[in-house]
Amino acid sequence: MDRKEWLKITAALGAGALIPKEILAAIIADGELKRSDFGKDFVWGTATAAYQIEGGWNEDGKGESIWDHFTHKKGKVKTGENGDVACDFYHRYESDIELMHKMNIPASRFSIGWSRVLPQGTGAVNQKGIDYYHRVIDKCLKEQVEPWVTCYHWDLPQALENKGGWANRDSIKWFEDYVDLITKTYGDKVKNWMVFNEPMAFVPLGYLVGMHAPGHVNFSKFYKAVHHVTMSHGAGGRIIRANVPGAKIGTTFSCSHIDPKNEKPANVKAAKRADAFINRLFIDPVMGLGYPKADLPACKHIEKHMLPGDAEKMKFDFDFIGLQNYSRMVVHNLGLIPIIHFANVSAKKLGHDITDMGWEVYPEGIYNVIKKFGSYKDMPQIMITENGAAFPDVNTNGEINDPKRVQFLKDYLAQVLRAKKEGINVGGYFIWSFMDNFEWAEGNRPRFGLVGVDFKTQQRTVKASGKWFSDFLVGK
Repeated sequence: MDRKEWLKITAALGAGALIPKEILAAIIADGELKRSDFGKDFVWGTATAAYQIEGGWNEDGKGESIWDHFTHKKGKVKTGENGDVACDFYHRYESDIELMHKMNIPASRFSIGWSRVLPQGTGAVNQKGIDYYHRVIDKCLKEQVEPWVTCYHWDLPQALENKGGWANRDSIKWFEDYVDLITKTYGDKVKNWMVFNEPMAFVPLGYLVGMHAPGHVNFSKFYKAVHHVTMSHGAGGRIIRANVPGAKIGTTFSCSHIDPKNEKPANVKAAKRADAFINRLFIDPVMGLGYPKADLPACKHIEKHMLPGDAEKMKFDFDFIGLQNYSRMVVHNLGLIPIIHFANVSAKKLGHDITDMGWEVYPEGIYNVIKKFGSYKDMPQIMITENGAAFPDVNTNGEINDPKRVQFLKDYLAQVLRAKKEGINVGGYFIWSFMDNFEWAEGNRPRFGLVGVDFKTQQRTVKASGKWFSDFLVGK
């Protein structure tokens, strides 16, 4: 394909329209995705989170987390389940990491449970918790699975929530002390660190709408939590930089391509407002751009909690930014919705396949968000730190055939490659998730894994998608 032909294709597709298969075949030289298309330095891996897989919720000195507390209340999880056992990774980490090695997975993104190493959030250290993560990291290294560690994946110690949680400005110092502990402890072994996982999920869901732990519905707490978490990005990043020389430091953001329902001015404006809230509320201040109040007037309530010097402290020069994308959003104006004044159009009305989470399958969305953030001035390398899909997998005679997931991954990866071929610095891709796990307020029902988990027996079954990814990684 010559340069003119390529320019014609990219011009036609610049708005993110659906890509015909023949054009995808032109983007990917022989029409079939290959690992080598992405370059030898491209990072491949899978992702998990401590609360979602570990279990052992009160073993060996671990303290209670907000998710332990939240899920032990009736009615908080749709299925009535909790993460007390989850995938029992706390006891099965060795065999699970060995399975990663057998599946040719080069990197594992996982989180450290704050309350496992600091049961009260601050103060006394739980040595058994410290030792556990040493064993996990050592096993990863032994099996040639590179550890990529997330400092915070939603499981604040309940003892700190009792003091106000992220709505308390002291949370910045609590977080600094925690990050200082784990980076000094594991920094000689772990060279890839992420500060937060998806603040746009855990802050509004936990402090504004109450669907996630800690379950608050409180505007004031939400505004404070936004600012304190934003401040903690820079605080955490600086501590990692000081404690782990040469570390690759990032943080992760959930993001969605957002379209207006139609071209009515009110809906177009609502889409800009949605973009400011969903995509830019946390990343813009981290990049030194401040809160996006021009498109999201509610930011003025957040700025009330800023102290002199905060704007500079929010900023940090990360080595990479993790983008996590699953779908897109189509929105319309709705003044009755507080703060954001928009609502989503149901994915069922958009004409595409939907996942078991009710999310539209829209591969072009991941290209669009990479393109969007790749255009930021001084944007560092972009890593796709989560992408995947839940489908209603069925185990038939010991086999789990999940063709929809295989196709989903191929289609989304093609869009990542499209962005990379256009010159955007995309450095890696992590599938959510290595195995089925406890999916927060949805319980065990949604199945995101490349590896199936029978939660009654804890049996692992590599799905067809896991076999496909394993073959892809070795060039088959």
